Amino acid sequence: MKKLITLSLVVLSMGISSCKKYLDITPVGKVIPTTAADFRALLTSGYSTFPRHKALLAVRTDEFLLDEDSQDFPTLKDIYSWNDANPDGLTAPLPYMDFYKTVFCANEVIQDVDAKAGISAETAQIKGEAYLLRAYAHFELLNMYTKTYNKATAGTDKGVPIATGIDLEQKFPQASVEAVYTQIFSDLAAGQQLLNVDKWEAGKNYRFGKRAAQALAARIYEFRGEWDKALTAAQNVLQANNALEDLNVSGSLLPNNYQSKENIMSLEDVMDARTSNIGIVSAHLIGIYDQANDLRFSAYFGKSGSRYVSQKGNSNALKITFRNGEMYLIVAEASLQTGNKDLALQQLLALKVKRLKPAYFQTEKTRISALSSADLLKEVYAERERELALEGHRWYDLKRYGQPELKHSVSGIEYTLQKNDPRYTLRFPKAALANNPNLQQ
Repeated sequence: MKKLITLSLVVLSMGISSCKKYLDITPVGKVIPTTAADFRALLTSGYSTFPRHKALLAVRTDEFLLDEDSQDFPTLKDIYSWNDANPDGLTAPLPYMDFYKTVFCANEVIQDVDAKAGISAETAQIKGEAYLLRAYAHFELLNMYTKTYNKATAGTDKGVPIATGIDLEQKFPQASVEAVYTQIFSDLAAGQQLLNVDKWEAGKNYRFGKRAAQALAARIYEFRGEWDKALTAAQNVLQANNALEDLNVSGSLLPNNYQSKENIMSLEDVMDARTSNIGIVSAHLIGIYDQANDLRFSAYFGKSGSRYVSQKGNSNALKITFRNGEMYLIVAEASLQTGNKDLALQQLLALKVKRLKPAYFQTEKTRISALSSADLLKEVYAERERELALEGHRWYDLKRYGQPELKHSVSGIEYTLQKNDPRYTLRFPKAALANNPNLQQ
């Protein structure tokens, strides 16, 4: 059957209802969509299917405590206690197939948009976004379900299946980590060649544009430790727009607001109603801020009785994927890793001056300027934790930066995630293993 199999059958077999609603079958088995608007609708469905996985990953970190009186407690307690081997039936499932639902929508666009809707600036942009969305989905799958990237072993480390086709008969074997990255870089390059929108306006900025593609590249290179490339990509993003929200100015927005001057792309719900209802900001996270002088403290957190809760998520206005604050920190980290301490200091201070009260900033400037390169790198890591708190970065940062020991308490019982614990790499969901028994960690 191969290419003669319609996408609708593929969709049915994969359970991809969100893609299916934009597709139909003619009597001779051909697939609609046929116009640029149809393919835009299909890709929008792919965007909307992208998982809310970072809300669940945050529960595994040191950012949250759980409210055990919440009705959502049973759905998160096993995630919170890292009980991945035998969670009870109420536990919220970590996503796997949803990534591939997004990928299959992107695949249909990539395969058919030129032939069916014609080649134009509009269809080139749509196709370019599809490549980038496919790349990002595979990147997130790697971060969740495989080991931290190690150049020496990536060629043999187990990765995830690569899905680039829509053929029902196609097998999707598990590829190595390096093979998945090879596909990601191929998609990244193909997408960047096609994109013609620099950045979408607020309301449509869940879509990939040129700056978002560069931001994705910067993050990928950072995660791989390819510092020269990370530095170049992040600098390219900031060269186009290096604005930051100044929290000293009345009326400034949260940096992760979709209308913020530093917004690059707002696709992901990094919190949801469940985690917002049950998540109490941990004493650890509260304790890393100077509460009187770091303006992020009152912007990021609010009081609910005697407890602090997040003010950064569970709102369409606060979806976030990439923003300038992260790019400043990538430049700072990459600069240190490539021996440019002066640039790292400049970037770190440029961020801090927008987040701290002026007198405190001067104190911090004096302190930070006197640090050695090694200590300045530690300061960059600490600033990532403060700046990007509750935006979906912390689990990956813990995994990349040493995999420290964590402790959580549930119903009076203390649970420990050991240093370098294998549970820093998530298990494939049972449903994924049932569909593909060849999957291995």
